[in-house]
Amino acid sequence: MSDSLVIIPTYNEKENIERMLRKIFSLSFPFHILIVDDGSPDGTATIVKNLMQEFQGKLFIEERKGKLGLGTAYIHGFKWALQQKYEYIFEMDCDFSHDPNDLIRLREACLTDADVAIGSRYVEGGKIENWPRGRVLMSYFASVYVRIVLWLSIHDTTAGFKCYKRKVLERINFDEIKFIGYAFQIEMKYTAYKLGFNVVEVPITFTDRTEGESKMSKGIFKEAFWGVLQMRFKTIN
Repeated sequence: MSDSLVIIPTYNEKENIERMLRKIFSLSFPFHILIVDDGSPDGTATIVKNLMQEFQGKLFIEERKGKLGLGTAYIHGFKWALQQKYEYIFEMDCDFSHDPNDLIRLREACLTDADVAIGSRYVEGGKIENWPRGRVLMSYFASVYVRIVLWLSIHDTTAGFKCYKRKVLERINFDEIKFIGYAFQIEMKYTAYKLGFNVVEVPITFTDRTEGESKMSKGIFKEAFWGVLQMRFKTIN
């Protein structure tokens, strides 16, 4: 039984899913993986289920009906992970924008002094590859905006590559996490920070996807912009 679970939400990731699973399972540490699939019409879930016999006891899937949002997918996975008694719980994209090799570095950060380890693009040593300049600037200044409004010391406030210690997720009231898109990542970091947990940024190289379609939209950015203002006045216990 591994103490570490990687949660990967999927929607139409047939081009990436098998390659991603095999890469994670080839790492030197024996991670387990939970796929939370939102009814992908391209057969992503079928590919996963066909691989479950090969990776028995290490690969799991939770299927949901319809595209219900990134935040609810992760919360579904968090609850599953806590029920299964994992100690280190990861968020990760399926499109290889997050390098699977960095899972080990995030885990090592939580083995030392971090309660939450963030794969960060905006600390020394972190960088972005293959993004248009306009999108890099939008992402960077979005994080600056969040830091100013929420008085956060975290540089990459919108990062989606993270490791949580179990005790952090046990403290967070998921019913009070209101956002489901881009703002979800901000809200989870802000909540952990306000609860007094040690949030550490680990530099990573973020690489834009080469297969499949991006899930980013104007609505996601709009939710994040207004959501940050709402978070500023939210009481966290």
